[in-house]
Amino acid sequence: MRKVVISEFMDEAAIAAELAGFETLYDPTLVDRPDALRAALAGASGLIVRNRTQVRAGLLAAASDLRVVGRLGVGLDNIDLAACAARGIAVHPATGANDGAVAEYVIGTALLLLRGAYGASAQVAAGAWPRNALMGREIAGKRLGLVGFGAIARQTARRAAALDMTVAAFDPHLAPDDAAWRPAHGAVASLTLDALVATSDVLSLHVPLTEATRDMIGPAAIARMRPGAILINAARGGVVDEAAVAAALRSGHLGGAALDVFAQEPVDAAGGAALIDVPNLILTPHIAGVTRESNVRVSAVTARAVRRSLEG
Repeated sequence: MRKVVISEFMDEAAIAAELAGFETLYDPTLVDRPDALRAALAGASGLIVRNRTQVRAGLLAAASDLRVVGRLGVGLDNIDLAACAARGIAVHPATGANDGAVAEYVIGTALLLLRGAYGASAQVAAGAWPRNALMGREIAGKRLGLVGFGAIARQTARRAAALDMTVAAFDPHLAPDDAAWRPAHGAVASLTLDALVATSDVLSLHVPLTEATRDMIGPAAIARMRPGAILINAARGGVVDEAAVAAALRSGHLGGAALDVFAQEPVDAAGGAALIDVPNLILTPHIAGVTRESNVRVSAVTARAVRRSLEG
């Protein structure tokens, strides 16, 4: 009987339904117990991970029978793709299964940060009435800038257009005549990165972490952003210089920011100290793509891909 190890949280109903007939070891604590994970992989044909399990040479060396890695999500920077290819190990991300969840996170967060009215519960309950201080901004008429214009960014653009935002994007991998720039909900302007950064009211990142994208939104790029602009990173940690974001919020140059991903996850003590008590900063634990609904979809898609790979 083929064995599948699952090292991070997953929908248990999907495991039961889609991996029936396999020996499954589901233990979401394995991601934090690397020795136990390596031991569990002895004799395993399949491994299912999220973003925290590092599928590198050391882990692969302990998994001599491994044939497939399923990724509960789309980013693959935690998986050594070259090493997997050299071993003939298939890698299957859950492409498309959580696109809508991330898009909703971006739009919802932009609304929250622009309006700025939702942190006054204690004051109102105590009898204060800070109406003037909470006079925020509308999202209609603002420009949403998307760094990267793949599937998630396109879902975000569709939702933004429904709220009467204008949308622009930077994506060097899309040809100027690609149909993606002319969706049914209205054309998306194709800009250079510098122009996009300088003209967006809300700048949202949708790129993988590569050497080309590492720290692409650093002090210089942030300085070029419009005063009062909103920055949202629900893509990959390391794309944004977190300390520079905090400094720009403290100075008042940025109007708000949301970081769902970090260079170090979980955030370490040094990184966290720089982000404490920063005004208009939202921090979430890599949760933009994880909802109850998307977890079911992602789990089912990944489990099916692992089954197909092992039965093929």
